[in-house]
Amino acid sequence: MWHYPTMIAHRGGGTTAPENTIAALAAGLRHGYRAVEFDVMLSRDGVGVVMHDPEFGRTVAGPGSVAETDAAALARLDAGAWFGPAFAGEPVPLFVPFAEYCKGHGIWMNVEIKPAPGHDAATGRYVAETVRQLFPGESDAGRLPLLSSFSPTALRAARAAAPELPRAIAFEGLPDDWEGQARELGVLSVHVDHARLTPALARAVKAAGFGLFCYTVNDAARARALLSWGVDAICTDRIDLLPADFK
Repeated sequence: MWHYPTMIAHRGGGTTAPENTIAALAAGLRHGYRAVEFDVMLSRDGVGVVMHDPEFGRTVAGPGSVAETDAAALARLDAGAWFGPAFAGEPVPLFVPFAEYCKGHGIWMNVEIKPAPGHDAATGRYVAETVRQLFPGESDAGRLPLLSSFSPTALRAARAAAPELPRAIAFEGLPDDWEGQARELGVLSVHVDHARLTPALARAVKAAGFGLFCYTVNDAARARALLSWGVDAICTDRIDLLPADFK
């Protein structure tokens, strides 16, 4: 069920560059990574932007929120200075040019649909429609982005908008009804916090026919253990320690 790379750079460049920026993608490439995970939410005017937090204050300075700010204003914000002076002025990316950069450089994408509160369906629909437009007629399953989300509502909207695109349901720990949710949503894979996974749960996910993706794994011994349990993919911040061809 898993057509994609095993090692995936968290938010583009992990701990080597400011998250969810073009600089992060470039850092991933320098470390040999051609598979990334990143987050998309909607601006006030309905444009996808690559950011994780709905509220300002961590990766961009000052008060405010993504859902209350137009895309043009978001694109002028500094998303790099918080990480270090070498990245000052690195902008908040819009989703389309960010995805086009990935496509142009042969970087596979796990696009996490990360809706601001109350915008689940709109964000799921936007991401799916946009990815469909970016990959018209793509027949190679391994090249298509995987759309993941913690929000079932977002995933339902993505399925309605572009049912042919692969999807994944994300959890912190697997709930008792994880399989029912996964089947109802028609997902390809299940994503889970590695710290909440056990060998028995990993076997159950694989036996049910789903891909299994773990986040965020930053230790080589833990990564080896997870892979030995049958985990298909590992998302990591430590692209400087865990190579893209890690075994």
